[in-house]
Amino acid sequence: MNKKAFIFDLDGVIVDTAKYHYLAWQKIAGALGIEFTPEHNEELKGVSRVRSLDIILNLGKINATQEDKDRWLVQKNEDYLGYLVHMDENEILPGVLPVLQYLKDQGQAIALGSASKNARPILEKVNIISYFDAIVDGNDVTNAKPDPEVFVQAARLLSIDAEKAIVFEDSVAGIQAANIANMTSIGIGEESILHEAQYLFPDFTHIETDFLDMLIKR
Repeated sequence: MNKKAFIFDLDGVIVDTAKYHYLAWQKIAGALGIEFTPEHNEELKGVSRVRSLDIILNLGKINATQEDKDRWLVQKNEDYLGYLVHMDENEILPGVLPVLQYLKDQGQAIALGSASKNARPILEKVNIISYFDAIVDGNDVTNAKPDPEVFVQAARLLSIDAEKAIVFEDSVAGIQAANIANMTSIGIGEESILHEAQYLFPDFTHIETDFLDMLIKR
């Protein structure tokens, strides 16, 4: 069998937790008197929590002590986790489950490659953790995307070469990471943002089994 590694990002690909990140960051920004818009939030996609805070502080031209930063990072995560408490299967984005099930039925290897440090509890909340043969999240890596570490580690855990890995991503940094790792990059989102992806779909409802078969066979 021609076994490939199918690696999925989490936020904005499997579930839309980006909205919860936005609300939590907006709360921090608001308390600091910084205007933080949905457009600003695009810059945080696929970026680590520490780097995200730096981007927001730069928006407000705020110099902060490490102690302040640490406190805000804890606060942001607590607010974010508060939103996650109510997550269930309804949070899974359209078309994702049929794709996961088809890949599973074809005996393909499936992994998660996410910057989120809350990936495992989220997958458990939405009841799909059993689909994944390997999970690599923000607790397992030191380098944020576009460094390909998270995807390289996922492929390694699946014992599959990088050239046989296919990555589903919704962020520019994630697409760049997949390309740097010499993996097949599939963008989920808008072409104007994800034009570096080798393939692009607005969402998973547009991904047909014929396309998945092509990825498996080639």
